[in-house]
Amino acid sequence: MLSTHILALGISGIIALVVASGLTRRRVYPLPLPPGPRPLPFLGNALQLDTKRPWLTYTAWGKTYGKIIRSRVLGTDLIIINSETIARELLDKRSANYSTRPNIRTNELSGLGFNTVFLPYGETLRQHRKIFHQVLRPEASISYHEIYSRHANELIINLLSATSDLLQKHTQVYTASLIMDVTYGHLPHGHKDQFITDAHELLKIAEHIISPEKSAIFTAFPFLEKLPSWCFSGAFALMGRSRELCQQLLNGPFDEVKAQMANGTASHSLVADFLSQAHDDADEDAMKAVALTGYAAGIDATTSSLQAFLLAMVLYPDIQARARAEIDQVVRHDKMPCLDDRASLPYLDAILREILRWYPIVPLGAPHATSNDDVYDGYFIPKGAAVVVNQWALSRDEDIFPDASRFDPSRHLTVDGKLKDPLVSRFAFGHGRRICPGRWFGEYGLWTAAAGILAVLRIDHAKDSNGDRIEVKPEFTSGSVIHPEPFRCSFVSVNTAREEHLRAMMNSK
Repeated sequence: MLSTHILALGISGIIALVVASGLTRRRVYPLPLPPGPRPLPFLGNALQLDTKRPWLTYTAWGKTYGKIIRSRVLGTDLIIINSETIARELLDKRSANYSTRPNIRTNELSGLGFNTVFLPYGETLRQHRKIFHQVLRPEASISYHEIYSRHANELIINLLSATSDLLQKHTQVYTASLIMDVTYGHLPHGHKDQFITDAHELLKIAEHIISPEKSAIFTAFPFLEKLPSWCFSGAFALMGRSRELCQQLLNGPFDEVKAQMANGTASHSLVADFLSQAHDDADEDAMKAVALTGYAAGIDATTSSLQAFLLAMVLYPDIQARARAEIDQVVRHDKMPCLDDRASLPYLDAILREILRWYPIVPLGAPHATSNDDVYDGYFIPKGAAVVVNQWALSRDEDIFPDASRFDPSRHLTVDGKLKDPLVSRFAFGHGRRICPGRWFGEYGLWTAAAGILAVLRIDHAKDSNGDRIEVKPEFTSGSVIHPEPFRCSFVSVNTAREEHLRAMMNSK
């Protein structure tokens, strides 16, 4: 915890640091900052935060102080938005002032400075986003429908024979295989593939250190960067390992595609397409960064959403049965659903929207920062402040989502069964100019897997050695990206014709 690192310095150490850093000086603003809990000298609100799940603290504060609040951690100003209306007003309508990112030192110290998500607004970001737009715009993303289907079919066959303890591995392999296939033309060798193993290790480190709250101690006291790693604990102690993993993952698969192209064995992929054209070293560095950013963000987000989908289907069998009935009514009993069927399956889309709302996988999104001073509703927002959209609070807004804690896909449908305006898709993928450029790819990959699973399998509770049902609780991890805690379930084939069709396709490969 951040407070643990601070208190470990001792009282005399804290006083010395306060004096040395000048953090005891209070800044004077022309208007009041947004309301929030009274900060302590130097520490600000650090000791009042749930550092593992700060979104819960911010949501609770919002009920006391309003839809836009202020927090302060070791001299870092945080403006937290707990309202979709305010998020649109500031991040969408005033996007020119809210499109950069705060300087998150743990991002740089961990070797993750290449990450498109956290780049400041400027030429490098524009170069990255141009590449993303070319390869992941809606028309390009849907063109991979055969790849989505192939990997989803493999996932279904694997789940049929899977033991409960491998559920998380199989979903992770699905998303990793899908994204690696499209990005590098690389087909991993199950969940023990070295690339998947290294990427998963990197993501676990990054999830627990990349946030304004966690980074604040390094921003306040730059000399801490000079200390050896043994002075730190937890994920902070692994920043050196993170740097090693970043270099391996940036260069390894990219250089592999280069070598394959040289000997004529390269498969079609985004990187191969890029390398087939003339580029300089700077362009190659950008493509490496885009490829790894897309892979890491995609595997993390899509795996979490897919696991949350399976969790919800275990907990709500009536919703699962209704979705399967919709598929069986639209799709022939011996065929698998595909993206061409999506418009005819609104209830399935409603389920996936509710998954994104029920447990937002990135509860605080990626922080924005102000390029200049701003004023909203009489409150002053200073230049350089980190601006955080609390997606958890947005998902629990009772004015928009009545009985918000309940899992209810019908809230996304009109009375005649059509999909409503996709509000959830907006806040789940970010706002303004920093909206996730891979959202279409992620949506299509998740939809294809969910549709295929429901078309063939029934997801049920697992049984223990006595034949008794093992109960499942909706519990999630902490970190910048959250995942369902490991849970056990069983899969039973409910459509022999579709299962046989899948196995025949697998055997013909």
